[in-house]
Amino acid sequence: MIAVSNVSLRFGDRKLFEDVNIKFTPGNCYGLIGANGAGKSTFIKILSGEIDPQEGNVIMNPDERLAILKQNHFEYEEYTVLETVIMGHKRLYEVMNEKNAIYMKEDFSDEDGMRAAELEGEFADLNGWEAESEAAILLQGLGIPDSMHEKKMSELTGSEKVKVLLSQALFGKPDVLLLDEPTNHLDIKAIQWLEDFLINFDNTVIVVSHDRHFLNKVCTHIADLDFSKIQVYVGNYDFWYESSQLATKLASDQNSKKEEKIKELQAFIARFSANASKSKQATSRKKMLDKIELDDIRPSSRKYPYVNFSMKREIGNDVLQVQDLGYTFEGEKLFSNLNFTLNKDDKIILLGGELAKSALLRVLAEEEEPQEGSIRWGVTTTRAYFPLDNAKYFEGSEPSLVDWLRQYSPDDESETFLRGFLGRMLFSGEEVKKKPSVLSGGEKVRCMLSKMMLSESNVLLLDEPTNHLDLESIQALNNGLTAFKGAMIFTSHDHQFIQTIANRVIEIREDGSILDKQLSYDEFLEWKEAQKLS
Repeated sequence: MIAVSNVSLRFGDRKLFEDVNIKFTPGNCYGLIGANGAGKSTFIKILSGEIDPQEGNVIMNPDERLAILKQNHFEYEEYTVLETVIMGHKRLYEVMNEKNAIYMKEDFSDEDGMRAAELEGEFADLNGWEAESEAAILLQGLGIPDSMHEKKMSELTGSEKVKVLLSQALFGKPDVLLLDEPTNHLDIKAIQWLEDFLINFDNTVIVVSHDRHFLNKVCTHIADLDFSKIQVYVGNYDFWYESSQLATKLASDQNSKKEEKIKELQAFIARFSANASKSKQATSRKKMLDKIELDDIRPSSRKYPYVNFSMKREIGNDVLQVQDLGYTFEGEKLFSNLNFTLNKDDKIILLGGELAKSALLRVLAEEEEPQEGSIRWGVTTTRAYFPLDNAKYFEGSEPSLVDWLRQYSPDDESETFLRGFLGRMLFSGEEVKKKPSVLSGGEKVRCMLSKMMLSESNVLLLDEPTNHLDLESIQALNNGLTAFKGAMIFTSHDHQFIQTIANRVIEIREDGSILDKQLSYDEFLEWKEAQKLS
């Protein structure tokens, strides 16, 4: 158990937290959510003791152990992979080193023998004899094979280091586990393993993540950082989002009858109360959900961009023909003899290697000529492309965002129109005067989406459009693409984003061929799993 009492923190004139009081209890997983810059990572650092609050304190039983996912990927370069994981349990690692140092002494004294006996007892109490096997199991689960366990951390790639540091945090069954963006750089298999691990974890977990599917799978509660406070809700992310939207709608709609909205919320709660992510807490969560009243759920102060892809022209039946397409990069064949037809109702998720997916989208967007084979777009199609790297679009000398967007406006819209358009994408007031070159990653993505929406295209090609976006923008983009009536080909690592949009899967396999299935993403994953077992 870990609790915060009257915690407050300010940076200059900016108030991050004020009089925060929460108790995080064992057996529960808390998803800490909040807008970008709200202070989620700072709050994790306060819990871990890395930052001291200006007021209040963090309370934890001195006999309990806290573990945190380290963010410095170069902290353990001279240590082996296995040793780095075991270092996650600081006391166990100290006992191991002191014990080994004593046994290596040439002049072993009686005092050394007594001390070694004490250490052996503590080592056994700390489950030290199983330490290496437990560390190995964690590493294997996250995709680090036995052959790498004795390698130095300096020999690993960035994504491999992330997996080792995550294993370090999970090692030794800590009483409190703090995870800040644990799914970053993980592949689908590793994420699924982590989900199963956390669902079966008996102690306290507090996690920050932009992955909504992950939050829905593992979280029993949502800790919402808003209004400089943190309020805890029973349920997963989807429950929090839908219920907060209902509360916001009620607060803003003065003409509606409160009783009707209360019934709507109660019906919604009833649907969610049977949807527990941890079976152990299912009964207690249902009881808590059943007791929720309308006043328990506050409207959110967060702002969601308005994402709406309208089509200027209806799309015909003849959309895209891809014939014998091939692509080679630095001597490596990324794909070959690729053939498929895009239909007007298709929402295709591209799976496979990152280079292959991006190369295919560039060719389809006619940013590059086909190296082999051909593509043919139907005469009724108009395409809008969201590239993986958008840097070149912001290298010009446009003095403001309004001027930047004007060059992509097909109808030479007025400044008032463009300002209003940018305002709906959360660029308000003086922000529209920003130079495009100084924008953050998330702001550039919102600009690129604005450019695409202005084109009113009927085919969308998107390469990782959720990169750099906060949860609010991801949700808004998800809603906008779900409602889009045209055809689409996209890439993403966001499970929920894919599942709610795609109705067809094309996977580019390692040998350059493709697997093409008219299935939802979850159906595709189930089909692949069944193929392995058959």
